[in-house]
Formats: sequence, C-alpha cells, structure tokens
Amino acid sequence: MSKESIFGRFFRKKEEEKLYSNQLPGADEPALPKPVDPIKNEGKAAKRNEPCPCGSGYKYKKCCGKEKG
Repeated sequence: MSKESIFGRFFRKKEEEKLYSNQLPGADEPALPKPVDPIKNEGKAAKRNEPCPCGSGYKYKKCCGKEKG
C-alpha cells in the first residue's frame, strides 16, 4: 500500500466522524425522542373464505388477500 492511500483513508475517516458528530445532539440541544413501540395487529387474522375486513363485501381471498397469493 502506498502512503497516499493510507493517509487518504485516514482523512476520509476523520471527515466522516466530523459529519456524524454534527448530526448528534450536543449538551445544549434537546435529547432525541424515545423510540416508539411497533404497531401490532391485535385483531384476529382474516381467514381465506371469511368476508374481507376492509368492508368491500368480497371474500378475503378475492380482495385484500390477493397479494398474499
């Protein structure tokens, strides 16, 4: 490896660290918001031959279940 490539990599790494540190909140800035809990489906899953839960009047397999194919 040549000297230029080692120093080039070093300086690029320093620039990346600077950019990353600029994105983080400092001591005088408000903290980042807490992560949100994932959305979970609490209802029971529609079976293939039941009416579609979207209210279209079709069976689930002919309406919203088509993509699951």
